[in-house]
Amino acid sequence: MDVYQLSVGTGPLVVSMPHSGLAVSPGLEARLTERARALPDTDWHIPELYDFLDDLNASVIRANYSRYVVDLNRDPSGQSLYPGQVTTGLVPTEFFDGEPLYLEGQAPEDAEIEQRRQDFHAPYHEVLFDLIDHVRAVHGYAVLWDAHSIASVVPRLFDGRLPDLNLGTNTGQSCAPDIQAAAEAAMAEAGAYETISNGRFKGGWITRHYGQPKHNVHALQMEIAQIAYMAEGAPYTFDADKAERLCPVLKSIIKAALDAAARLHAGDKS
Repeated sequence: MDVYQLSVGTGPLVVSMPHSGLAVSPGLEARLTERARALPDTDWHIPELYDFLDDLNASVIRANYSRYVVDLNRDPSGQSLYPGQVTTGLVPTEFFDGEPLYLEGQAPEDAEIEQRRQDFHAPYHEVLFDLIDHVRAVHGYAVLWDAHSIASVVPRLFDGRLPDLNLGTNTGQSCAPDIQAAAEAAMAEAGAYETISNGRFKGGWITRHYGQPKHNVHALQMEIAQIAYMAEGAPYTFDADKAERLCPVLKSIIKAALDAAARLHAGDKS
């Protein structure tokens, strides 16, 4: 199986879905605990939720493999995204709640972690880099939207219930201020949903690494509380009614960011 699925559009929007994959590498399932084999920390149903992306002429890259194989939204060096806070690593060995993913004695060691980086992390990012570079060459700029979701309550990671929509721009460093402001204004108009910018989730490695507004690449991460569009417990069922209400809101936020980027870069092709 390929590491990723790729669809190339004609617009300035690039969408990354690094945590929606469900495949595991050969031999891995037998090393995982029974609970881990159900892949509970997946960003469930993200491709279905974003089924409107063709309308925005987006280019889309999505992972085929589970984040338990390798986390595509982590620094390949292993450096923590949130120093001093609990987070999972490049190759996770724990659930979000801290319980072990692996049976005793089965967790990967350094050589295996490096091999997974080469086999899964590197190919995804080689393509994502080239895709962003191509889009910027065609349009003069690129808007990268990193699409995520997580359970609304994870006490080990954050207090209380997570807001429905969590926008991250690395505290304003990964995109131009006008683009962030436009996305925030569109979120504010979605009165049915609780929203926040740069709260617990400020953007992962993808947002921070690729977001370079000085070079006309603007990156935004959206972390969605899964309760807003699905049943959070197993079997993690997609809720079509909830999704039908949420999809237009997501589309309006992305569209607002795109419109702001177009205004900012009007006539610019560099």
